[in-house]
Amino acid sequence: MKAAAFFEFGGPEVLRTTELPTPEAGEGQVRVRIRAAGVQPFDLAVRAGWTPEGIGGELPRVPGNEFAGVVDQVGAGVDEISVGAEVLGFNLLNAYAEYVVVPAENVTPKPANMPWDVAGGFTAGTQTAHIALRQLGVGEGDTVLVHAAAGAVGTAAVQLARLWGATTVIGTAREENHDYLRELGALPVTYGEGLLERVRALAPGGVDLVLDGAGGEALEVSLELVKAERVLTLVEHGRVDELGIQRTQGVRLASRLAELAALYAEGRLVFPVRRTYPLERAADAHREVATGHGRGKVVLVMD
Repeated sequence: MKAAAFFEFGGPEVLRTTELPTPEAGEGQVRVRIRAAGVQPFDLAVRAGWTPEGIGGELPRVPGNEFAGVVDQVGAGVDEISVGAEVLGFNLLNAYAEYVVVPAENVTPKPANMPWDVAGGFTAGTQTAHIALRQLGVGEGDTVLVHAAAGAVGTAAVQLARLWGATTVIGTAREENHDYLRELGALPVTYGEGLLERVRALAPGGVDLVLDGAGGEALEVSLELVKAERVLTLVEHGRVDELGIQRTQGVRLASRLAELAALYAEGRLVFPVRRTYPLERAADAHREVATGHGRGKVVLVMD
C-alpha cells in the first residue's frame, strides 16, 4: 500500500510517500480503506521525535491517528461491523496510508451527510473538546473562556459549551476569525496586550472555567481570572504540576465519537475543513499545521 512515512525524525521534509506492506485484520480488528485522514499537532510531535507510550522505537513510522474510510476486511470475532461499512475512527498511528487496521471498538458509522474530508478530521478535535469540557464540568449558566477558539478543538468546544448550557462563551482568536466565532455562538476577543481587561469587559460577572489551547500569555491571563483548578490546558503540559492546572485525563471512545457524529448529522455541530492535501503532500500539510493559524481542520485525502 501507499503511505506517507518517515525513516528518520526531523522536520516536515522527512515525510515521504513510500510503499509498505498492506496490513491484515486480526481477531477483533477491522481493516479500513482510508478515504481521508486528519492532520494535527500530535502528528507533528511524532514526526519530530516524540514516541507515544506503548509504541516501539522501530522505523519507518506512519503518523496519523484519525481517519475515515470503508471497512474492507473484518477479523474473527467481529460481528457488529460488516465489509462495506463507512466509518470514522482513531488509532495512535498509521492513518497516513491507504489502509489501516484497528480494533473494531475504535470505529463508528459515518453519518451519510458527513463529507469524507470532514469525517477524516473529525475525531481528534471534537473528542478532545468533549473530554476537556466534561472534565471541567461545564454546565448551565457558565461563562466559559476558550483560547484558540477558531482551531479544530476550539471550534468544537465553543459549540459544545453552548449546547451544554453555557450562557456565555468567550473565544480568543485573531481579528480575521472574529466573525466566524460569532457564527459559532462565541463572543470574540483578540490576543495581545490588554487581553485581561477585554475579557473582564465581556464577562462582568466573572469567568467560570477556561479551556486553554494557546498557552503563554493566554494561560497567564486565565490564572488572573479563575482558580488554577478551573483551567485545563491542551498545550502547556510541562506546567501542569507547577501551576496546579488540569490536563485532559479521558481517552477516546467510539461511543463518544458516535454521540458527536450524531450532533453533526443533526446540524447541531459544524466542523469546517480549511484545506485538504493529497497524501503525497503530507509534508506541506504538516507545514501548514505548524503555523498554528487558520480556522478548522487540515486533512489528507486519498485517491
